[in-house]
Amino acid sequence: MIPVQGYAGREVAVLGLGRSGLATARALAAGGATPICWDDNPAARTAAEAEGFALRDLTKQGAFEDVSALIVSPGIPHLYPTPNPVVAAALAASVPIDNDIGLFFRSFSTSEWFEYDITPKVAAVTGSNGKSTTSALIHHVLECVNRPSQLAGNIGRGVLDIEPAVDGEVVVLELSSYQTELARSLTPDIAVFTNLSPDHLDRHHGMGGYFAAKRRLFSEGGPDRAVIGVDEVEGQYLANQLGEGAADDRVIRMSVAQKLSGPGWQVFAKKGFLSEYRKGKQVGSIDLRSIKGLPGSHNHQNACAAYAVCRSLGLAPRVIEQAFHSFAGLPHRSQIVAEQGGVTYVNDSKATNVDAAVKALGAFKSIRWICGGLEKDGGLDALNSASGGVVKAYVIGREAAQFAMQIKSVEAEVCTDMETAVARAVAEAQPGDTVLLAPAAASFDQYDSFEKRGTHFTELVQAALD
Repeated sequence: MIPVQGYAGREVAVLGLGRSGLATARALAAGGATPICWDDNPAARTAAEAEGFALRDLTKQGAFEDVSALIVSPGIPHLYPTPNPVVAAALAASVPIDNDIGLFFRSFSTSEWFEYDITPKVAAVTGSNGKSTTSALIHHVLECVNRPSQLAGNIGRGVLDIEPAVDGEVVVLELSSYQTELARSLTPDIAVFTNLSPDHLDRHHGMGGYFAAKRRLFSEGGPDRAVIGVDEVEGQYLANQLGEGAADDRVIRMSVAQKLSGPGWQVFAKKGFLSEYRKGKQVGSIDLRSIKGLPGSHNHQNACAAYAVCRSLGLAPRVIEQAFHSFAGLPHRSQIVAEQGGVTYVNDSKATNVDAAVKALGAFKSIRWICGGLEKDGGLDALNSASGGVVKAYVIGREAAQFAMQIKSVEAEVCTDMETAVARAVAEAQPGDTVLLAPAAASFDQYDSFEKRGTHFTELVQAALD
């Protein structure tokens, strides 16, 4: 646990008592503060009360008297589409609002660090797609070289639930826009921007607000090194804002769409080969094509980002390459769940938006594509230009018929539920095919999470092949 600094002897309100909320309450108490907890869910309140935390209905008049700060869980809106009533009350009472990420950055370093030979570091990863795989891959490489490391944030443990850092440790954080938009302190040593595509637009009031939330990771704390994907104009703009010129190697530009050149530091992947250039000369390369846990250009982008971070930490290219080969990938992200009769079955349930699905489709050939769910803003037009490798689509979701009508470039069968889609895809698959779950939509019309959707797909596939 990371005891929260700066609130000893003071009351701090905690709104939202899920994983991060309870961890925040514990960390506040460990730092000498008095957490005052609230959640609209009675079961969550009961769980907090069972741990001895005080409850207070923060929607009531005068609830914020003597409260020094309000700590808000990531899923609770503080501005758009409308502020949560508790957040609105805190704003009216001029009570500072923060989240667990902000508390982490203000509390992570301790006086014990003066005794360390190597100061601990934080590498933080944000972007629309690839955050989880990039973060896990960095952590995996560090583990392979026996460098102390912890994985936290939007993946793994809550940031305040990790252990205090030891000598030379690297904490790898995956941070969503929900986490970066509100944190009052953001000071990573290395910050990564993978890419940007439309997502969570209602929460951020459009693409401008979404990008602004991501950009805070770089603008608020000024990382020592920034790894920036420049395949979108927002990444190009961000790299331009952070650097003092083309030769400024505090910014590492990365791409999977073009060969990068110039006097600075670049990492790019082209035709399955990762290349690192510094001062106009190639200094490292990796053949990514044979790395089973990183299929497709989207994973090659993740590899570029992880490679750049590990190089920033002083690791040699060959050491990084060796670790890449033992990376098994993450569940629900281009995860091979079965292979039988020449057919490969892949669970990419994490492809919850169009851009992620496009990248998944580009990683395989002769695809029997299971897609559909709760459609997000922006439409499905990009899927039609990316579906050249699709033999047939099997559409699930409550609005499956409407979803299928928008897929104009391939045959689309309305299946509605996962059971029907998997059964039809398994029955029709031929040797050389890939049965791919890449929904291009959220799961919440039929499942509680993309994890449960992916697990259901995996179970159905394995049952069908037994």
